[in-house]
Amino acid sequence: MITNTELEYKGNLYPNHIVDYVRDKDKFYFTTENGVVLEITVIQDRTLRFRYGTENNFQPDFSYAIDPNAKRGYNHLEIQETETEYLIKTSKLQVLVDKKTLRNQISDTEGNIVNEDELGFHWEENYEYGGNTVKMSKITQHTESFYGLGDKASHSNLKGKRLSNWVMDQYAFGKDQDPLYKAIPFYIGLHSGKAYGIFFDNSFKTHFDFAHERRSTTSFWADGGEMNYYFFYGPEMHKVVRAYTNLTGAPELPPLWALGYHQSKWSYFPESNVKEIAQQFRKLKIPCDAIYLDIDYMDGFRCFTWDKQKFPDPKRMIQELEDDGFKTVAMIDPGIKIDKDYWVYQEAVENDYFCKRADGPYMKGKVWPGECNFPDFTKPEVREWWAELYKEFMAEIGVHAVWNDMNEPAVMEVPTKTAPLDTRHDYDGHPCSHRKAHNVYGMQMVRATYEGVKKYVYPKRPMVITRAAYSGTQRFSSTWTGDNVATWEHLWIANVQVQRMCMSGYSFVGSDIGGFAEQPNGELFARWVQLGVFHPFCRVHSSGDHGDQEPWSFGTEITDIVRRYIELRYQLLPYLYTMFWRYSKEGKPMILPIVCFDQEDMQTHFRTDEFIFGEQILVCPVQEPNAQGRRMYIPRGKWYNYWTDEVIEGGREKWVEADIDKIPLFVKEGAMIPKYPVQQYVGELEIEQLTLEVYFKIGDESSTVYEDACDGYDYENGKYSLRNFKLLGKEDELIIQQFKDGGFVTSYDSFLIHLHGLPFEISSIEIDNEKVMPEDVKLNGNNTIQVSKEFTQLRITAK
Repeated sequence: MITNTELEYKGNLYPNHIVDYVRDKDKFYFTTENGVVLEITVIQDRTLRFRYGTENNFQPDFSYAIDPNAKRGYNHLEIQETETEYLIKTSKLQVLVDKKTLRNQISDTEGNIVNEDELGFHWEENYEYGGNTVKMSKITQHTESFYGLGDKASHSNLKGKRLSNWVMDQYAFGKDQDPLYKAIPFYIGLHSGKAYGIFFDNSFKTHFDFAHERRSTTSFWADGGEMNYYFFYGPEMHKVVRAYTNLTGAPELPPLWALGYHQSKWSYFPESNVKEIAQQFRKLKIPCDAIYLDIDYMDGFRCFTWDKQKFPDPKRMIQELEDDGFKTVAMIDPGIKIDKDYWVYQEAVENDYFCKRADGPYMKGKVWPGECNFPDFTKPEVREWWAELYKEFMAEIGVHAVWNDMNEPAVMEVPTKTAPLDTRHDYDGHPCSHRKAHNVYGMQMVRATYEGVKKYVYPKRPMVITRAAYSGTQRFSSTWTGDNVATWEHLWIANVQVQRMCMSGYSFVGSDIGGFAEQPNGELFARWVQLGVFHPFCRVHSSGDHGDQEPWSFGTEITDIVRRYIELRYQLLPYLYTMFWRYSKEGKPMILPIVCFDQEDMQTHFRTDEFIFGEQILVCPVQEPNAQGRRMYIPRGKWYNYWTDEVIEGGREKWVEADIDKIPLFVKEGAMIPKYPVQQYVGELEIEQLTLEVYFKIGDESSTVYEDACDGYDYENGKYSLRNFKLLGKEDELIIQQFKDGGFVTSYDSFLIHLHGLPFEISSIEIDNEKVMPEDVKLNGNNTIQVSKEFTQLRITAK
């Protein structure tokens, strides 16, 4: 450990030697002679909390990020004391606390250093605002790489970067521009084959330096509040993400239609335009589940109102769209127009719900309606009121889902683009300024929206979208990456951002497909759709300033390509829904950057393009014009080319052909990929048969299919269908075993098993140890077999 030689350096203050130690069950308190208190809490064997107070005092312990249902508990906990240190041990970690400096060193049980303080905790008094600027510096380990921090528009590996978290409205942002729309102060470190994570739970503006200023040092700090961070140990990266997601929460399952294709624009109006768009989707047989209404549906941009000139009878229109398979999603912004005749404004004034400046007047800012006041969503009564505003919207008019935009909050015509820092907030009974509440403002708005939408679409499930977010917002809402640009560079950015968001615990995410600002050409639009259908949230959205951006806007060739990929998404809905079930139940990321898939392979540590969709599909978008293909990295193992069935040995770069109608797509050997027939919208067809695409492997592989009613909450009472498949392949035999759970009865009675790469000609087939004739299972050459969905073992042998 490094020893402090001075208590003050460049204005910073440091802890000195420990004079007191107290244990309270799972908490350990270490107090220094100069009044620093370190609280270490063991949350789980792999999850620890480090919290520092100064002047012998902690601030009130409150966080919006932490899920109240987070799992806690550990298998083993002890502490040992020596002459120079304290040593806390769990079954997975040991933490050394140095008696002279309060610095920490975290190791695995074999003594390998995972994370280590450099200067450790230090602070500087903030004379302008009061309180402290709190800081932490860590030693950068040899060959260490860093990932996470949400939707940063930079290389996936953050080593050498310096970044900040302060949610901002960044129209047409550029590569490496920072900060952006979300504040997710969580990162993953990877070195020596071991991964850990740090979540700095501080809602003030936070900063991260990943060996940028000094190659040997990684540091993070905040403009106020406490030094309060959580440490997660993997050693696998995906386990780090799961531990963080356990702490900050995962969403409930969405309705299946929310995973379909969605179409949006600023703006579709009047009603005739909305109907025309809907009719064109059905006429051209391009699947679509939702159409979005941007701010122009409102009366003078007043939230929760309708422009009766453009939309004379919104309830009728929404019902007619629903009859044709379309859900209607409407935007709601936080800025409430200052208008004494506007009922929402009246209620807010009467109940004192708006944010105020330090000296008393309402905080005022210009947004789309003109001058607005802003509800204080950090006040519980305001959230309850806001939730109730959705009653007419959802329960009576019939809107299906809500999209919260501009909720950073965005304010026009001011240099900061947001509320003044002296704006006051309740912060759930912990009054504070906007310096502390800014990063959680949008989160608390969409939390209130979620509660209202959930209440008034019940017994169906809610669907909510937000632009601004803080850690934990994933419990309430899907999101997208903000106002991007129709360029090839932004196609690259969208790919990296979505991977990074999934690594940061926020998987229900996508980008504005095709770009929001400016206009893509047909090739760029097609390539973006090819990427976007493999993102959990799939929506085309554009500003409309430069032309149309519907699937049919770029000529017949592009329309046919786009249709093919949207159809592929609808075929893969059971695979995607199973991905979401794993995310919701286990906190498993829906998309894995390939470094998350195989962190032991150093070749994956700086890759940005390739990712794993779910657990078994490898995707690599084409991200430059006029390409006939591209070089990509195939992770270790064997992979089937989705288009040709060619089997590729991974662990190397390979040129992959990919003309305008192809995206490089590979399936892990041994996988069983479920598929539905193509539908024009979720629920159009009753599924009569589930196709299982089976990719032969010598060895074993597991696959899962989760299904339920696709909406509603019966699944919480056991009405779900969970099918776990195990594939066992030999040179002359293939065995597929099925293990079933749940009380949901699927509409289909059989599987169509489509065999890929079977290395032998079929001689005999046994189902549950009974031989069957080829005609009984409709054996089609060496390709397809139809079997009952109730089988427990299927055995196929060679001649």
